Amino acid sequence: YISSLPVTGGSSGIGKSIAVECYKQGAFITLVARDEAKLLQAKKEVEKFAINDKQVVLCISVDVSSDYSQVESVIKQAQEKLGPVDMLVNCAGLAISGKFEDVEVDRFKKLMEVNYLGSVYPTRAVITTMKERRMGRIMFVSSQAGQIGLFGYTAYSPSKFALRGLAESLQMEIKPYNIYVTVAYPPDTETPGLAEENKTKPLETKLISETSGVCQPDQVAKIIVRDAVQGNFNSSVGPDGYMLSALTCGMSPVTSITEGLQQIVTMGLFRTIALFYLGSFDSIVRRCMIQREQSKAADKRE
Repeated sequence: YISSLPVTGGSSGIGKSIAVECYKQGAFITLVARDEAKLLQAKKEVEKFAINDKQVVLCISVDVSSDYSQVESVIKQAQEKLGPVDMLVNCAGLAISGKFEDVEVDRFKKLMEVNYLGSVYPTRAVITTMKERRMGRIMFVSSQAGQIGLFGYTAYSPSKFALRGLAESLQMEIKPYNIYVTVAYPPDTETPGLAEENKTKPLETKLISETSGVCQPDQVAKIIVRDAVQGNFNSSVGPDGYMLSALTCGMSPVTSITEGLQQIVTMGLFRTIALFYLGSFDSIVRRCMIQREQSKAADKRE
């Protein structure tokens, strides 16, 4: 049972849907994001789902990626008002896509700050209390682009891959304290972040992304919250997500013997399917390149 729950990136998208999902289960929520107007709007939306009149939604406006001492003090503030954190949801994120040489150099740094350090700082701020209480859940929202590097994601993918390394190392440290880490790998989800990213998304990236469709944030949030409450290390959405997680399990911790056995049994088959996918991605990239060269040649002739 979860009573106190800060959600970073909680003013929109998956973060807001996770807040709603937990509020429906009786949690006290702290929404953490930069934009105050969006926060207040999100607070109103979350409050509609109260199941008792004691529940509270707290709003804190802070940039979780810029200054650790600021993040630490707002988390402390939340703990004073709503009690010690039972589950931390790290959902603050930013997506930028573009060809490696077209992405502004400072964007690489920005994405590491928001997507990686923006999860390190809040986690660092809650971990001591969790260890003292010997209980807690920490959730990192990565992406399917944190499991596979795709065309157009040279800045985004590494920042999401980094979360996995953090989660695996951290889980090994805090498991004896009865604290469990969950890494979620959602597919493309209909959020303001995706709409923003689509404005500049290269054609190749669009065509590759289309092979797995777009999910709704509420549906994604339900799955992620269920996995986090159960203490599952891995959280994936849909058959594609399940396959990607089994394929990329590597040395990550297993939650149950069943999960381990499923990974062992399916690995060969999934790798075979993956090779077909990779072949089709490569041919998309080649086709786009040929089309571009042909249209350039046509322009020159004109």
